[in-house]
Amino acid sequence: MLKRRDFLSAGVGCALPVLGFPAIAASSREGVETAYINAMLWDGYSAAPSMSAIGVTGEHVSCVGAEAVKARISKRTRVVDLQGAFVMPGLMDCHTHFSLASLALTEVDLRGAKTPQMMVDQIAARARTVAKGHWVLGTGWDADQWGGALPDRSWLDKVTGDVPVSVSRYDLHMLLLNSAALRLAGINRDTPDIAGGVIVRDRNGEPTGLLKDTAKTLVEAVIPAYSPLEIDDAMRRGIALGLSKGVTRVHCPEIDWRTHESLMRLRAQGETNLRFYSMVPLPDWERLLRQVQEQGWGDDWVRWGGLKALADGSLGSRSALFQQPYNDDRSTRGVRVHPVRDLLEWTLIADRHNFQVAIHAIGDQATHDVLDIFQTVSDRNGPRDRRFRMEHAQSLQLADIGRFKKENVIASIQPYHAIDDGRWAVRRVGPERLKGTFAYRSIVDQGARFCCGSDWPVAPLDPFTGIQAAVLRQTLDGKNPGGWMPEQKLTLLQALSGYTTGAAYAGFSENRMGRILPGFLADFVVLDKNIFIIPFEQINSMSTLSTIVGGKARYTA
Repeated sequence: MLKRRDFLSAGVGCALPVLGFPAIAASSREGVETAYINAMLWDGYSAAPSMSAIGVTGEHVSCVGAEAVKARISKRTRVVDLQGAFVMPGLMDCHTHFSLASLALTEVDLRGAKTPQMMVDQIAARARTVAKGHWVLGTGWDADQWGGALPDRSWLDKVTGDVPVSVSRYDLHMLLLNSAALRLAGINRDTPDIAGGVIVRDRNGEPTGLLKDTAKTLVEAVIPAYSPLEIDDAMRRGIALGLSKGVTRVHCPEIDWRTHESLMRLRAQGETNLRFYSMVPLPDWERLLRQVQEQGWGDDWVRWGGLKALADGSLGSRSALFQQPYNDDRSTRGVRVHPVRDLLEWTLIADRHNFQVAIHAIGDQATHDVLDIFQTVSDRNGPRDRRFRMEHAQSLQLADIGRFKKENVIASIQPYHAIDDGRWAVRRVGPERLKGTFAYRSIVDQGARFCCGSDWPVAPLDPFTGIQAAVLRQTLDGKNPGGWMPEQKLTLLQALSGYTTGAAYAGFSENRMGRILPGFLADFVVLDKNIFIIPFEQINSMSTLSTIVGGKARYTA
């Protein structure tokens, strides 16, 4: 095992059109700029790692293999002896809400609140410190940690007074407001429900302070907006966090423009250190079309061309759309955020302009509807390399599992959700519907394309927690040591591919990223453990020693 101080002393610190291969010729015999030698290398496609070396020139890998690299070391080559450290392709997270999560790094984090009182105490502490006119904002509360009783405004009113509070459930699909926030938003018993959302009310018709899905827009419109400078500063903090976890690229399937606009500003200032594939709202396809006509599709640092929409809500908030009512609330079967006819119309026209379309779908009715939409669009618009994506693909009718392969739909999955929601999912949908829920192995075994992500801030921005979740499926409450629905475990190679080659394919970059090969971008990570030989239970304890993006060490422990 390589010691951290030894590694540092070694010198590492010192559709969208598929972009073509770079101009580096793999057969070139010119000297390399940097040679990483004595690496235990997994290249992203071999069955196991082996001792090897990597030659880097500029932003690209120029040669791989001990002999090939040795032959191209010159007097000008910087040689980095990795002393047997484990090296693999840079990890890519296919589903993040990057600006929201980055801003949340300085907001109230309620994920550790295991009781109602703990949540209230955290909010009260922040309310005592905010300046007049400012809000208490945060995320992460989880009623299932304390038995399922949903919070309401009365919990907060007694400790926050006139300080407005808006804190989201950890899945981002439900907000809790205090009375001060409800007043500022103009929400009362006479406020009508909004299409695609729910204002939760008590038995007397009064708002409880909970807003689901599109109803959140009622309060979001009155929360003071962050300035562009504040957003960009937060994005830089998020970038630093991602690099420290071995992440070299993230996909941002957003339903607003905040992340995209920040990325445009950051890219104008130079390299962003972390690579981004930016998506924007599907209904705004015309605005994105204008950008593509004026600026193209971006570059390897910030690329765009994807459009994202929501079909339904979330399982935890009981707003995911199912065929039948929820087992623990027979009054609802979920929420349809956008009508099917709108999703179909937007997808048809976006696809005609060669945009990639990604649609969030969680309940078994929503996932079925989205597969139908993708099939219809493919039939009407004709064959092309479109790479439709279903974000989450969480609860499926069993007959729909094979349609991912048949319809060429990428399943964009988040393995951590399985070990999180697995604590209580059976209460929501019952044992029969669980057979198609988080059915990752079934999707993969059918031959479907897939990629993996975190859904940060819903889950940690740490691919190794996701990989461990995928291969073990041990729920967070510790009640399933052998794995929750163990037949749906992924193999280690499958899980790794979801964060490397699968992620590259899902972002139209499979000939540039996801593997360590001559001509590919020099994006790789040096780690303190060999993931192929440690027990699976230790995967989430792996530490990143260095993250190299574009041939430069963007992070060093």
